Amino acid sequence: MGDQQPAIDIVVPVYNEEGIVAAFHHNLRGVIDGLPYRFRILYVNDGSTDRTAERLAEIAHEDARVAVIELSRNFGHQAALTAGLDQAQGDYTLTMDGDGQHPPEMIPQMIALALSGYDIVLTQRVEPGRPSTFKRLTSDGFYRLINVVANTRMIPGAADFRLISRQVVEALRKMPEYHRFLRGMVAWVGYRSVILPYTQQERLGGRSKYTLRKMLKLALDATFSFSLVPLYVGISLGVFFLVLAVIEVIYVLSFWVRGLQSGLAPGWSSLMFMLLVVGGILMILMGFIGVYVGYIFQEVKHRPTYLIKSIWPHTE
Repeated sequence: MGDQQPAIDIVVPVYNEEGIVAAFHHNLRGVIDGLPYRFRILYVNDGSTDRTAERLAEIAHEDARVAVIELSRNFGHQAALTAGLDQAQGDYTLTMDGDGQHPPEMIPQMIALALSGYDIVLTQRVEPGRPSTFKRLTSDGFYRLINVVANTRMIPGAADFRLISRQVVEALRKMPEYHRFLRGMVAWVGYRSVILPYTQQERLGGRSKYTLRKMLKLALDATFSFSLVPLYVGISLGVFFLVLAVIEVIYVLSFWVRGLQSGLAPGWSSLMFMLLVVGGILMILMGFIGVYVGYIFQEVKHRPTYLIKSIWPHTE
């Protein structure tokens, strides 16, 4: 880059945040206006149904560094982030949420680490007492599970607040899968990374758009996109019950060998128990296979992860 300061794109997905997006941008400007870098801010409007689009248009009119990417509908947080990454052109790209929980004050330190040679600057939430007990337990359980079943190590408490180099952005663009889990994808690509702890802030207003249903979907995408362990579990259980069946056969034959056929009492209860257990495991295994087949079906159709309605100031 020589003497020229690096260009940094900031990707911010928003969905129904009309009440806080202006305050978020004000806080963001308060940090980056004093930094000697060339910034561009990409707001990705993920099909908002309120007046978020109007608020973003006002922000873009006031700040020439702002571009607004309008998606044709709500595709989800990971797809919106992907749309921003695909439009990023800077030497580095920073992704963060537009609800104020990712503190812009961390940006100078993140840039400094990137300029020191790190391709990926991850952030990790370090205040476990702030989230609700339910959210904390489910989050901890998810990361423990995904780190056991997946081949990629993921950092607990790390969200989509990160800074990545141009090389990492290009690597992510080569991964066009439909079911996206960017935290796992960033971990999978490798490159030199560092973890920067931060304290999560309160939302500027409104409520989180990440419902329990969306969190479950993200967990499923992470599990089935990065691991075949569910299938291996089914195979292991099948082998286990096959061994039990062999033991049962040996046990019954022992009565015949010793001439104690009269000791073979009808085993209706045990038979029903085994049928229910084996049947349940088969149904679960069939479900796992069905999910994988469904994922394959959606991938082979090659539908785009998102569709862009317009990009302001340049409309497509």
